[in-house]
Formats: sequence, structure tokens, C-alpha cells
Amino acid sequence: MGQLGRERLLIIGGDAAGMSAASQARRLKGPDELEIVAFERGNFTSYSACGIPYWVGGDVDGPDRLIARTPEAHRERGIDLRLRTEVTELDPDRGRVRVRDAESGAESWEGYDKLVVATGARPVRPPLPGIDAAGVHGVQTLDDGRALIDTLTGLNGTPGRRAVVVGAGYIGVEMAEALLNRGYEVTLLNRGEQPMSTLDPDMGRLVREAMDGLGITTVAGAEVTKILTGEDGRVRAVATEDAEYPADVVVLGLGVAPETTLARQAGLPLGEYGGLLTDLSMRVRGREDIWAGGDCVEVLDLVSGRERHIPLGTHANKHGQVIGSNVAGGYGTFPGVVGTAVSKVCSLEIARTGLREKDAHAVGLRFVTVTVESTSRAGYYPGAAPMTVKMLAELRTGRLLGCQIVGREGAAKRVDIAAVALTAGMTVEQVTALDLGYAPPFSPVWDPVQAAARKAVAAVRKAGA
Repeated sequence: MGQLGRERLLIIGGDAAGMSAASQARRLKGPDELEIVAFERGNFTSYSACGIPYWVGGDVDGPDRLIARTPEAHRERGIDLRLRTEVTELDPDRGRVRVRDAESGAESWEGYDKLVVATGARPVRPPLPGIDAAGVHGVQTLDDGRALIDTLTGLNGTPGRRAVVVGAGYIGVEMAEALLNRGYEVTLLNRGEQPMSTLDPDMGRLVREAMDGLGITTVAGAEVTKILTGEDGRVRAVATEDAEYPADVVVLGLGVAPETTLARQAGLPLGEYGGLLTDLSMRVRGREDIWAGGDCVEVLDLVSGRERHIPLGTHANKHGQVIGSNVAGGYGTFPGVVGTAVSKVCSLEIARTGLREKDAHAVGLRFVTVTVESTSRAGYYPGAAPMTVKMLAELRTGRLLGCQIVGREGAAKRVDIAAVALTAGMTVEQVTALDLGYAPPFSPVWDPVQAAARKAVAAVRKAGA
């Protein structure tokens, strides 16, 4: 526990949520009032995991360029940050955690007055034969990125270098592009029929067609059964039920799951997706002295009304700000999300927010869908690029339920219009009346999102009639 008159805050996890919480708490309370100790089992803190594919692909330098604040900078602000130190057990009833020093192996108990759990997420790594072979990489932390780059560097000069990416979500398609940029022949194995399962299949098809045009081989319906290795123990191929795909390196892009092993063992409340459950202040439900944020928690989906696991750095930083305010005696809340995400494959931009068709069906909503083809600028203006916008609207009410956009430059960030409208609970008719900026270099007279909203208004009226 803290010294007399001083509280002790322990933080498990030194990335976005954990160190944002530490920094915000320190802004509000000085070292004489609040002792802050943060444990990070890796070698880096406060970094952009989202930037790892661009580091691997050579678009940005790393890892230093991906670090927002160094351990030394945190320590200078009065935060006792301990790297290579892993928390191995939580004891909420006694207000303490067991920690292990990775270098010495020494273990000890550390007491707390307040605890923040920011343990992040772990890459999905199915228990397949050969999955731990040399040359098979997950990509979640800067340490993971450095290990992958070391492998790729070791393959420099190898003729006909081949990479297999398993999984076609955000990380999978971004890593496929990164490896293509490094001169690899890339095969993307996807269990579903279309890549990007965060999109509806008709929009995912546009992504697959673009990747095919880039020279990335996308294999649909590919269920990986094992990783094949050579006599040296290194990966040599990936096997599915139907074929083998030669590989000098394999990258796993199967998504992530909340890292809540410690929380589960301690009996803290978990949701449907295995993430910690919190109230609006990010306090763990049923615990007065424990907060949680980042990729290890589930959050409220404002459109469906259900809890979801959405691992994004934007949310993690906001969670940390809220937690830091609350543990230091201030006040903050995190009301929820609408599920906005953007990505790119070379020049193709991909965006979504709100519900997909299957999400709307799952919560019992009846809806209409519309799709429009538009351009990023006025059609006559040089550089106008095509984009496809899909929109979901609720029957009878016309409430906007979701929006997906696939296109070229200027497409992805347009989804923010829909994200704001979803957060405000607007109808598609209200979206058509938004006073958006217009000039030929930036947009057609009817912005593509508003063009989709106009079509959705007509579809809702037709369905009602």
C-alpha cells in the first residue's frame, strides 16, 4: 500500500490504455499524493501497434518512430515504470498482485489501493501442428514486429521468396500489402468466402478484386490444418484440407482475443467475448478499487445496445483518459462506440461503421440496404476516383444502422460522417440534410455518403408503402 497519506496505484500493461491512465492521473495528482507503478512485460511502452504493418512494409522507420512516449519520459514525470516485469497473479481480496522479474526470475507481491488492468489482447494462435515453428509470426507488439523483420532480413537474397498470410482481416490484408512491398510472392488464406469479414460479403468482394489486381493470391474457404516444416525446423509450407502452399515466412492474421487470463483466474466479471466488463467510468463491475481499459475490455455498441470487443488504439487511449481522471479523484465516462474502422490495401481504402447485415439480423432489427457508386470529387475534376458506399437503415424509423465504403483516395475518412450520425441516432433523412462542405476538388455536389442516404430514404419509404 501507499505511504501514509499517499495512495498507491498499480497499472498492469504499459501501452495505450495503461500509460494514458498513468499520465492522466499524474496530471491531476502529484507524486506526494499518488504513487504510480506500471508493470510492462515487454520492452516498449506507449507505442502504435497499428503502425507495425507499415514498419514491416518499409513505409515508416521503426521501432522508435512508433513510440509516442519512451519509458524514460514516463519516469521523468514521476511514474515508476518497470519493463520486463510480468504480473502473474491478481489477489483482489487482499489488494495485491504477484510480479515476476523476467531477467532474474525473482517474484514478489505488490500491494495497491487502486488497480488498473490494461493487459491488452493476444493474437489468435490455433493449436495446429507446427504453429510454433521458426518463421511463423504473430503481429501484436513491437517485439513481434522486430522478430518478423529479423526473419525477413535473414531471407534477403533468397530467390522467389514466398509469404503466406493466414487470415484476411485488417491485420491480414495490411500484412499482405507489407510483404508484397518487400518483394514477396504473397498468398492470403481466408477461411471465409471474402476477405474483411468486418464488411458485408458484397463489399468484401471489392477488396478481393483489388488484391487480385495487385498480384496477391487470395484463397477463399481455406481452412488451415497444419504448418509444415523442413529438416531445419523452419516453416516450409502451410497445409489446408485441399492443398499445400509453399512459404519461407508465415504471418498469422487471425484476429485477437482479450488477454484476460489473470482477470478470469481472479474471478473478475467477463463478457460474451471474454473481455472484462466495466461501468461507464471504466470501473470493473462489482469492484470499487479496480478499473480496466483497452483491448482487454468489452464496450457498449451504441447501435445494437450489446457489449462488443473492439480492439482499437483510439478506444484504448480514451479509456485511459477516463480511468486516469477517475482514479485521481476527477470524473469521466466512456459512453460506448459505433464500431468505426478504416484500413487500406495499397491505394484501396476500406471503411466501416455501425452494423453489418448479419449484426442487424442478430439483434432482431428489420432494415433496408442500398448501394451507390460515386466519386471522391466532382466527376469532371482531375483525379476523381470511384468509390462504393453501402448503407443500412431501419424499417419504419429510417434510423441509420451502418455504412461501409470501399474506394480510392478520399474514400475511407468519409465514413466519419456516418459515425457521427450513428452516435447522434440520426435518420438517413436527417443525414441528407447535413450541411457538408462542397467544392469540386473535394466532393460531388451530393457527397457519396449523402447520395447513399438519399437512396436509403427512398428505400425506407418504398418498404413502408
